[in-house]
Amino acid sequence: MGGLSTFAPQRGFTLIELMVVVVIMAILAVAAMPLQELMVKREKEQELRVALRQIRSAIDAYKQAVDEGRIAKKADETGYPPRLEELFMGVPDIKNPDKKVIYFMRHLPRDPMFVELDIAGVTAAPAADTWGKRSYESPWDSPKEGDDVYDVFSRSEAIGLNGIPYREW
Repeated sequence: MGGLSTFAPQRGFTLIELMVVVVIMAILAVAAMPLQELMVKREKEQELRVALRQIRSAIDAYKQAVDEGRIAKKADETGYPPRLEELFMGVPDIKNPDKKVIYFMRHLPRDPMFVELDIAGVTAAPAADTWGKRSYESPWDSPKEGDDVYDVFSRSEAIGLNGIPYREW
């Protein structure tokens, strides 16, 4: 027993093995980045579809209420809301004896494609200002604001995953 000592083999990873693992992890992370960006873009596009559907349905409901005589309309008006804010702020129901207010939306969604940040990195514009607005008098291929809001569109110049610019959705 005197002079022989037994050494247990050292267990662990060599520097080369650790470097190989780090390189493989980096490659996987770089490969996943485009997929993450694609997922974020798809989410924003879904938000845009939902927001456009909600606003357009509310505009149509407003017009229907005008046609039913529940909202006051002047002779020179089209019957579409004069501002987007009317949809969530409400308008008096002239057929209701208590003059209850008709609401067409709980709140106005923001255009998810609208990017305008203030110094703190927060979007400062009100939700109504994030949308492009088309009046009834405006042609479909050249939308312009006017005395009413007949339709809304995204003001983004970007193109969707389907190849159609967001402003044409």
